[in-house]
Amino acid sequence: MYLQNGRVLAFAHRGGAYHPEIEGLENTLSAFRHAVSLGYEYLETDVHVTKDGALLAFHDAVLERVTDRMGAIANLTLSEIREARIAGREQIPTFGQLLDAFPDARFNIDIKSDGAAEVLADVIREHDLWDRVLVGSFSPARVREFRRLTEGRVPTAAHLWEILVYRFLPSARLANLLAGRDFVAFQIPHRRFGLRVASSGLVRRAHATGKHVHVWTVDDPDEMGDLLDRGVDGLFTDRTDLLKDVLVARGLWEGAP
Repeated sequence: MYLQNGRVLAFAHRGGAYHPEIEGLENTLSAFRHAVSLGYEYLETDVHVTKDGALLAFHDAVLERVTDRMGAIANLTLSEIREARIAGREQIPTFGQLLDAFPDARFNIDIKSDGAAEVLADVIREHDLWDRVLVGSFSPARVREFRRLTEGRVPTAAHLWEILVYRFLPSARLANLLAGRDFVAFQIPHRRFGLRVASSGLVRRAHATGKHVHVWTVDDPDEMGDLLDRGVDGLFTDRTDLLKDVLVARGLWEGAP
């Protein structure tokens, strides 16, 4: 199973985007390889689809923030995107390349573009990844499409409306009846618009209905500690070194030494 109850899951966000040794190389094979070398078993990435249907492990809809080229991924072919270099050094990997490079890793996947749900579902089916991935998106429509395409066989995170139902309805049982059958985890920020999203109350409510709570993206050790004290089940971080240190100090690190 993807989720393992009783342990804290440590997610290398985009491979650990701000670790001092790999800063600027987010979502590259080098970044993910670095996270795996630290002992991370859970790798977080985003996916987009190229003009010719290739599934890329990349966060932005356009190339210019992190590569030496410009253009929208949806308007470019894979061969055109192969010419771009992240930090002037590395190609943007396809999701298939990540699967080949890290056969023992588990992947947390954020569907970033329309059309990616269908391609991702095909890749999961082709590689028999049913228990190696957890999939979510900011877009409720993309999450619903992915669930339909995979017939509920792949664990998914709650989308925005499901989170709101759990956060604000007065009864956990009612929230679960209305929105709790299709997802296994909340993947949420610690705070948003001045509101504490990952509250102790939400953690208790989630656990009462068998859901995990994973919080993104946490790079401060004190904040990590506060959230762990609150009982969260997983943390996403760009500072893979700091999260590992915190979990080791608390006896909660379960990756490789």
